Amino acid sequence: MGVDRFTVEGLHKISYFRVKKKRNAKIFFGNAVTEEGELLEPNVTSTFQSVCHETIEMSGPIIVLSQNTKRESGKKVQIDNITAGKTVADVIRTCLGPRSMLKMLMDPMGGIVLTNDGNAILREITVQHPAAKSMIEISRTQDEEVGDGTTSVIILAGEVLAVSEPFLQQQMHPTLIISAYRQALEDAVTILRDQISTPVDVNDRSQLLSIIKSCLGTKFVNRWSEQACQIALDAVSTVVVDENGRREIDIKRYAKVEKVPGGTMEDSCVLRGVMLNKDVTHPKMRRHIVKPRILLLDCNLEYKKGESQTNIEIMKEEDFTRILELEEEYVQKTCEDIIRVKPDVVFTEKGVSDLAQHYLVKAGITAIRRVRKSDNNRIARASGATIVNRTDEIREEDIGTKAGLFEIKKIGDEYFCFVVECEDPKACTILLRGASKDVLNEVERNLQDAMNVTRNVLLEPKLVPGGGAAEMALAYALAEKAKSLTGVTQAPYRAIAQALEVIPRTLAQNCGATVIRTLTALRAKHATGGTTWGINGETGELADMKDLGIWDPLAVKLQVLKTAVETAILLLRIDDIVSGSKKKGGDSSAPAPGGAADQEAMRE
Repeated sequence: MGVDRFTVEGLHKISYFRVKKKRNAKIFFGNAVTEEGELLEPNVTSTFQSVCHETIEMSGPIIVLSQNTKRESGKKVQIDNITAGKTVADVIRTCLGPRSMLKMLMDPMGGIVLTNDGNAILREITVQHPAAKSMIEISRTQDEEVGDGTTSVIILAGEVLAVSEPFLQQQMHPTLIISAYRQALEDAVTILRDQISTPVDVNDRSQLLSIIKSCLGTKFVNRWSEQACQIALDAVSTVVVDENGRREIDIKRYAKVEKVPGGTMEDSCVLRGVMLNKDVTHPKMRRHIVKPRILLLDCNLEYKKGESQTNIEIMKEEDFTRILELEEEYVQKTCEDIIRVKPDVVFTEKGVSDLAQHYLVKAGITAIRRVRKSDNNRIARASGATIVNRTDEIREEDIGTKAGLFEIKKIGDEYFCFVVECEDPKACTILLRGASKDVLNEVERNLQDAMNVTRNVLLEPKLVPGGGAAEMALAYALAEKAKSLTGVTQAPYRAIAQALEVIPRTLAQNCGATVIRTLTALRAKHATGGTTWGINGETGELADMKDLGIWDPLAVKLQVLKTAVETAILLLRIDDIVSGSKKKGGDSSAPAPGGAADQEAMRE
């Protein structure tokens, strides 16, 4: 093949059709060589090389990410995140304040949730956007950390994101916005602690009741707020434990809420002891014992079976009888160990055999079986008993004697066991009665919030005014401080002050007040030093929170502020979202695992 047969057009064709297939002309040490091994002239070689280079460039973009992966980046992502945050905030904006609306949610199983608790609503909603998911996560964090303020934290986080949108549109770098936000958060926390908060006397019951009442004022249980406040305060006061100067209040473990449909809300109460949904194991056992001696067990009162399959080889008929006797002797021995310490009531987490029941009834001992571990721990705290793992290790000091009464009562169709009237119980049960399950579930959620508020005040006895007064006082203080700042960070710093006004604004909106007039009047009040002035959530008018007695714990407000601003900062720092979608299950183009050829070979 001669050199003269090459033209530039031909080169283009070769390069496109043949170089791509790596068949004809190749480049060795900077020279183009044909298939027959002929060397091309230098000028033809350079043309050939440039054409090859063009061809490689023409072959299309390089794919790095998988075809199923979707990627968004730049300002679009930040604007999308802000929109997602605002959308989540708009869903529960109407759930703030005493005039809040309820949301009715249906889960996939057909169950209904009726609530205005921010966390309970967002927990039931399924969202797709990653920013919306992180917004829902902060509501859960708020609920676990302080138990109240779940609606406020979402509304405030949504607003902080909303006020940052104009700065992104003006091409301001997110890092500058974030540094201003961080500075504003630090200043806000300091102002809240040092200037706005007031100390509270935790021994003053009436003052504590007014704090709980202001928490329950925005909830469904508001109609029975007097009783609910008493229940929450009694329950938390019961489970307080002071050890070596450290105060522990474990509501989740030791203040159990038992919901029994039927009756009215007025029948609800706090029991100085424990209540279980159990009946005695034998009809002849006593159902009412005053000053009972209580024994708690964590072992079976029946013959212990082998862990795995057990085979026994029997040679004589008497051997089988002897095996049965051994089982009975084992049960009799465990019962004798129990009877020796003369308890009145035995609670065990495992089973009680018929034979064991027989021995216990003869000794006048009542037995309750299959008690939950958590319930057993509560009985131990209330009655002063120790849970024993083996019957042969029972000692006199393991018996609980602090309970005043053991009785079995029938409520509705079910039997309930009460261990009540305990001396200084460190565990309690809240018995809730109500019309239906949905009502009881909502009342339970409200009570949990009230108990958490009480716990927060007992752990950190400082209060801030409610009704949007604390947020407005903070907004005014930050706006004044912003005047002393210079440079580009001044505007985002002032934006945090503007975002804080969303709480009083939403309160005014939810009770139908004229928002602009009300907020302007409130700003004027705070400018003249009225730091405790806020919005009366019932009427929408301005009021002094000191006179109305509406106070929030400092811990809740601090957590709302920190969580909302930190989340906004987190979402503003995102500039790229790579979302991978799973392959469809019935993808016929995907090769079979191991290859079809391998499977054919295996068949043969």
